[in-house]
Amino acid sequence: MAELQEVQITEEKPLLPGQMPEAAKTHSVETPYGSVTFTVYGTPKPKRPAILTYHDVGLNYKTCFQSLFQFGDMQEIIQNFVRVHVDAPGMEEGAPVFPSGYQYPSLDQLADMIPCILQYLNFSTIIGVGVGAGAYVLSRYALTHPDTVEGLVLINIDPNAKGWMDWAAHKLTGLTSSAPEMILGHLFSQEELSGNSELVQKYRNIVVHAPNLENIELYWNSYNNRRDLNLERRGDITLRCPVLLVVGDQAPHEDAVTSFLKMADSGGQPQLTQPGKLTEAFKYFLQGMGYMASSCMTRLSRSRTTSLTSAASIDGNRSRSRTLSQSSESGTLPSGPPGHTMEVSC
Repeated sequence: MAELQEVQITEEKPLLPGQMPEAAKTHSVETPYGSVTFTVYGTPKPKRPAILTYHDVGLNYKTCFQSLFQFGDMQEIIQNFVRVHVDAPGMEEGAPVFPSGYQYPSLDQLADMIPCILQYLNFSTIIGVGVGAGAYVLSRYALTHPDTVEGLVLINIDPNAKGWMDWAAHKLTGLTSSAPEMILGHLFSQEELSGNSELVQKYRNIVVHAPNLENIELYWNSYNNRRDLNLERRGDITLRCPVLLVVGDQAPHEDAVTSFLKMADSGGQPQLTQPGKLTEAFKYFLQGMGYMASSCMTRLSRSRTTSLTSAASIDGNRSRSRTLSQSSESGTLPSGPPGHTMEVSC
C-alpha cells in the first residue's frame, strides 16, 4: 500500500473584502442536443488552455464555484487563464422550465456539447474542473476528445453506473423522500445534513426553492442513469492527461474513488468549505503541468513527503510533469487497488 502523503496548511487568506467582480460575457450556442449557456471570464492567454468548469446537480456555475474562484489566492490563477463556466441546460439563472415530456440530454450527450462551446470560442485546449455530475461529464469528454484536454480536476466523482442494489435503494428512497432531499443527500453527508450548518441551510434553500426545480430533477435523473466510465489502470480506456482527484472527508462519494486528495474538515463540498486548500492544490497541479512556475507556495509545509511527480508524454510532442495526479505512471483514474493518497489537514 502506498505511503500516506500529508500536506499541512498553516495559514489561509479570506475572500478579498470589497472585491470587484470580473467582467463576464454570457453566451448560448445551439448543439445537436439543445442549447447550452456558458459564461466567459478574462481573455485568452497565448499558449495557455482555458479553465472550463462544470457544476454538480442542484447547482449552477455560481453556486458551485463562486466561493472558489473569488477566494483571494485564486486571483493569481485566474489572472493567468481565461475561464469558461458551463451551465448544464436549464440550470442557468432565469432558465425557463422545460415543457412536459422534454427529453433531457444524457451525461454523455452533455459531454458532446462541449466541442460546440470550444468551436464557438475558438479555444483549442482546456483544463477541466468538475464537481459530481460535472466531473463525470468532463471525464466522458476527455475520453472522447483527449487531444483537447490538458488536465482535469475532478471533485467528488463517481465513475460507476448505478448497480441493481443502488437502483433499488434509489427507488425506495424516492417513495419516502422528495427530489430536493435526495439531491441534498447527494451534495452533503448525512452528518452534515443532521448538523444543519449555515452552509447546508443556504443550499437547502437554494434547492428546495429553485424556480427551475423541474429542470434540476431532469439533470438528476440523467446523472442517476449514467453509464460506467469503465476506466482501467494502464488499460485501453484511460484518461490520457494529468488528473487531480479531490474528495471531502465527509463526501457521500468518498468510497467511489480509490485514489484521491482527501481534504480534512471540508465536508461534502470542498470547493465551498475549503477554497484555500483547494486553491493551493490547484496551484501545485498547474505547476506540475508546466504552468505558473514562478508562483509562490509559501503557505504549504510538508511532512513525510515523497515525490508524486513523474514525467509524462502528452500527444507525443509535449512533455509535462504530473503533480498530485492520482497515478504516478498512467495518469488514469484507476479502478484497481488504491494508489497514492494525499491527506490535507489544518
